[in-house]
Amino acid sequence: MSQQKEELFPSIGTAADKTDQLPEDGVVSASVGDEERPTQEVESLCMKCGEQGTTRMLLTSIPFFREVIIMSFQCEHCGWSNNEIQSAGSIRPEGTVYTCKILERSDLDRQIVRSPSCEIIIPEFQLTLPPSTRGQLTTVEGLIRDVVADLSMDQPLRRIQDEESYNKIQALIDGLKEILADDEDEDGEVEVGKASQKDKPMRPITIKLDDPAGNSFVEFIDSMADPKWNLRTFQRTLEQNVTLGLVAPPEEAQSGEKKAEEEELLGGPNEEIFVFHGVCSSCGHPLDTMMKKVNIPYFKDVLIMSTNCDKCGYRDNEVKSGAAISSQGKRIILKVEDKEDLSRDILKSETAGLTIPEIDLVLTHGTLGGRFTTVEGILEQVYEELSDKFFSASDSIDDNKSNFVTFLKSLKEVKNAERTFTLILDDPLANSYLQNLYAPDPDPNMTVEMYDRSWQQNEDLGLNDMKVEGYEEPEESKVEQKSGEVEQKS
Repeated sequence: MSQQKEELFPSIGTAADKTDQLPEDGVVSASVGDEERPTQEVESLCMKCGEQGTTRMLLTSIPFFREVIIMSFQCEHCGWSNNEIQSAGSIRPEGTVYTCKILERSDLDRQIVRSPSCEIIIPEFQLTLPPSTRGQLTTVEGLIRDVVADLSMDQPLRRIQDEESYNKIQALIDGLKEILADDEDEDGEVEVGKASQKDKPMRPITIKLDDPAGNSFVEFIDSMADPKWNLRTFQRTLEQNVTLGLVAPPEEAQSGEKKAEEEELLGGPNEEIFVFHGVCSSCGHPLDTMMKKVNIPYFKDVLIMSTNCDKCGYRDNEVKSGAAISSQGKRIILKVEDKEDLSRDILKSETAGLTIPEIDLVLTHGTLGGRFTTVEGILEQVYEELSDKFFSASDSIDDNKSNFVTFLKSLKEVKNAERTFTLILDDPLANSYLQNLYAPDPDPNMTVEMYDRSWQQNEDLGLNDMKVEGYEEPEESKVEQKSGEVEQKS
């Protein structure tokens, strides 16, 4: 079965070898058998001139990605052409977010597979490309050239009708053209060349592909441990599943009944959401902070707070304990052996520290604040924080660059469960939690240790100055003290 699938979806190299074996004129005659044809040809109607054109389809597989169908249409009558790519594999159960740092000109040659449901983001230019009507197989350079061509098309008209929009879009076009670094001759004509082979300096950018269908892809170099390349998966929302056509849109009556049933099952005051009005610390506009009390099984009650600003996009999430201060600290040691362990829920309080001895990763107490996520999620956040700060400051840390690149590769291997490692979560207030997959029985891969806090830990937490007993004096002593003060004044 696998051999038959490989013949149906050969690699691009195999298809190229078959093409080289065809006659030199490049024309595939009718005498050539279907098995020898590298592409399938179908006559199609040209939507420009109404004549018959030719659609060529190539079934191929992209290494470390999936099987795809590449389609190319060309009309010999009017010269119009069109290219498209479609996924031939099964729908992934999760969405994907690919992040790639384009730091050198060689990175412009990385291949990009863009599905119709993919949204592309370039944060440095505040540029977001919404999902398109067709898929695309290109490179980073090809994507930038398409963006420049699309934005430049209506610029003369914008210059007359809306000069402000023209100036903003022109600034974006000029920034993208600096990356392409095309030369102009004496007559002002642009000489288009391969941007990756030019010696001009280039502004570093970030390419993000957010695809709920999981059918998009960005090429990595050497292996998936490429420090410039990152993959994150996420669970699709109901709205995204409806948009992709995976589920039928729920009717309003059914959704209302379902919501009422869920509230009745979950029940209790823990499901009540409190709203606090405040001001955004980033832009100063008013916003709302949501707070909800949640009970974690086999642990305790926690408070989850979420802040989201609709004006500037600022977001902040925080988790705090809703129970009393523990008399002892807690240390949780987990031996991660496979990807199943990465899906464990983890609650890291703002007082907890995280350590992975195998790669010398140490997060001091308070780093990242309070987080309620999975083991994979918190490692993903650590990786993004470190990689962003490293690449943004790479010019000033050339001496330690190789060491940090090696550390990022090790962290990515740990994040993808490509090697076993030990996760140590140390919380002096015992407000952190790591899911036990065998609850209520003990977990063979997890050890929980309770310990007495040191005087310095209590001092750092402000517990030494906290008086919880005898803080309210009896009424008699208050009266005597007051009378004594009156006598002294007299």
